Amino acid sequence: MKLKINGEQRELPQVDPTTPLLWALRDEAGLTGTKFGCGMAQCGACTVHVDGQATRSCVLPVSQVGEREVTTIEGLSPDGSHPLQKVWVELGVAQCGYCQVGQIMSAAALLEAIPDPTDDDIDAALAGNICRCGTYPRIRAAIRQAAKEGAK
Repeated sequence: MKLKINGEQRELPQVDPTTPLLWALRDEAGLTGTKFGCGMAQCGACTVHVDGQATRSCVLPVSQVGEREVTTIEGLSPDGSHPLQKVWVELGVAQCGYCQVGQIMSAAALLEAIPDPTDDDIDAALAGNICRCGTYPRIRAAIRQAAKEGAK
């Protein structure tokens, strides 16, 4: 199996075509930033970008990825310097932090599509991302601030 991950063509010889992308990324590619949450595409913890679109990796078989570009949190910014990551830290968005990778990846896709989103845009784009700690007001504030700073 070959996948283009974070701008690099990767050979993943041990991956069965029916394997969910999440497990190919974590177990075979060693990219553990993407988290397992529910396994049913309901919580958003496993969100990555596939050709720039926020995608739940826990239910997407690698065979359906094909030649499309996969971007994980590590590809968004390996050193945490992406504007969303910086604002997340600055505003103390995370509480337990488990869902935050998925939240950031969904927010990054939103800002790429809509550079100056309304609250309704933010709510719609992150509707499938569940935060058990309830940090939604801080998440929205961080996205607004990142948008003002020109994040994409």
